[in-house]
Amino acid sequence: MAEEDPKPLTYIPEVILKKRKVNELAALRRKEQLELRKLNSKKNKDGFIKLPEEFVREYRARELDFVKMKHRIKRKRTALVPSKSKLIFIIRIQGKNDMHPKTRTLLYKLGLSRVFSGVFAKANEHILGKLQRVEPYVTYGYPNLKNVRELVHKKGFAKIDKQRVPLTDNNIIEQELGKHGILCMEDIVHEIANVGPHFREVISFLWPFELEKPGSGLQGKKSLYKEGGDAGNREDDINELIDAMN
Repeated sequence: MAEEDPKPLTYIPEVILKKRKVNELAALRRKEQLELRKLNSKKNKDGFIKLPEEFVREYRARELDFVKMKHRIKRKRTALVPSKSKLIFIIRIQGKNDMHPKTRTLLYKLGLSRVFSGVFAKANEHILGKLQRVEPYVTYGYPNLKNVRELVHKKGFAKIDKQRVPLTDNNIIEQELGKHGILCMEDIVHEIANVGPHFREVISFLWPFELEKPGSGLQGKKSLYKEGGDAGNREDDINELIDAMN
């Protein structure tokens, strides 16, 4: 059997070789940047790796938060809602550096997983109990119709299959809430503002409102609003804060 002629070597143009080299260098740089980000994530604001004392300090702060939460539970509750209002709007105003895990869990159950997120809730003793536990981290009050409407129209998103979906089409609303007679944005506004019979279904349908950091109105204080701080019940004054964050 005759020997086959050797196959000629495949010629690779120089421009392709240069491109390969550039891609390899880019991949190497990306890997170095990733390693650098991982290293920086272990550092604090001053650029130093956390010392054991700092971990101890954070642990003690979280435990202190838990003790304070238990004290707030024992404290005599003040009246939450005047007879004129059945609706409250709750805004998370603090982070989680010194927060006990149980406090964080309660905030998540309220739908407040992020700082400057907000939710509507029905004003009753049940919600008061939750708010009392997380009081330093939230502020709340009685939104007026204007702010209910503007929040829904400006910041309203649907929660469908755990996804954040913009409310750009009334068909989305009709598909999810049509069986309750809620067909459009104004129906949602009406149901929330009046705490209607399908209030719970509407709130479950809406994604928590993601608000803007206000230029003014918050001082970074965990003390109560009525004592000169940021937290707790603002009653009708919540509308000024909503205006600044919407």
